[in-house]
Amino acid sequence: MLVLARKLNESIMIGDDIEVVVIDIKGDQVKLGIKAPRKVTVHRKEIYQEIKQENIAAMGSEFDPGKLRDLSDLFKKDKN
Repeated sequence: MLVLARKLNESIMIGDDIEVVVIDIKGDQVKLGIKAPRKVTVHRKEIYQEIKQENIAAMGSEFDPGKLRDLSDLFKKDKN
């Protein structure tokens, strides 16, 4: 793990297009601003972990090819 010290309004760069800026410091809380391209998703770690768990659960659910076929047929009907 890389550990960096930054002061208020200082920033770090991740790659060429992600910037993390120290916006505010109050007691033991630091507010960060993150400038990143729209294609890069940014989440708090606990939210990221929830999304990951939901995706794993969805992958484990039963896949019914018939339902997918019905959905495909429904879209075909809408085009006609």
